[in-house]
Amino acid sequence: MIIVTGGAGFIGSNLVKRLNQKGRKDILIVDEFNDNKKQKNLDSLNFLGCVNKDEFFSDLGKYSGKKIDVVFHQGACSDTMEKNFNRIMRDNYEQSKSLLDFCLKNRIKMIYASSASVYGDGKKGFIEKKECESPMNYYASSKHLFDNYVSGIKNPLIPIIGLRYFNVYGPQENHKGRMASVIFHFHNQILSEGKIRLFNGSDNFRRDFVSVDDITDVNLYFFENNKNGIFNCGTGEARSFMDIAKIMRGLYPKKIDIEFVPFPEELKGKYQTFTRADLTNLRKSGYRKKFMPIEKGMPKYVKILQKTGGYLTKD
Repeated sequence: MIIVTGGAGFIGSNLVKRLNQKGRKDILIVDEFNDNKKQKNLDSLNFLGCVNKDEFFSDLGKYSGKKIDVVFHQGACSDTMEKNFNRIMRDNYEQSKSLLDFCLKNRIKMIYASSASVYGDGKKGFIEKKECESPMNYYASSKHLFDNYVSGIKNPLIPIIGLRYFNVYGPQENHKGRMASVIFHFHNQILSEGKIRLFNGSDNFRRDFVSVDDITDVNLYFFENNKNGIFNCGTGEARSFMDIAKIMRGLYPKKIDIEFVPFPEELKGKYQTFTRADLTNLRKSGYRKKFMPIEKGMPKYVKILQKTGGYLTKD
């Protein structure tokens, strides 16, 4: 059996889909099912069953002794603007610690989602080193704390892999609201307004935009290979929001205008204006596959947005 926390969410559901394509259907999906926002994400997937995350974490012991090949821990409170510190720490740190302790006790490989947000403004670089880490919000701090907890475990008896995701885009992110990718938001702006809105200064805002297909590839690589450590998961290239907007304009039949709007006050001092993954450690681990450039990944995603509204379909 495979356990995927956050399995009804964005990256988790894409990962379940890829596991299905590899013949795995013995998957337990753990997620928050307090509303139906993620229901459509499940429609194209095959799995054993679903369990609400609170129920799962309140009785982890019931899974002891079961044959579990790996736990993909993708579940988290992913809102970088979340102000409820207690919720962030419970969901992203305390529950992650409980799950890791369970995996260590039962000798189950664990692959978990960290975040490039731990690097803060990036002025010290984007290398998996403590001197580069400077979280700018509660979300980033929670991820940083768990990374430190993992790093403090010496000579673990099982593989523990943390993946620091950069700016991920792709299908199945409809439920994410303001935290969905800029590509998703631009698509909806084009449909509703016939234009794209950019923050002033977007020429100088450059980030590492990575396809969710690449993210699932990296997860599966570490599932199939026994490694340990924390690794960056991005393309290694930084592209501007203006680049994204210009590519988007060419993917729609009508003329698309670009409108510049003031930078939000609430984001000042909390916004990463530059990210670029250093892939040295990932490549040293043996991962050789090239990452998809936005010129290839964006048209693929936009095609899905235009055809299904952004959802995967059954094969």
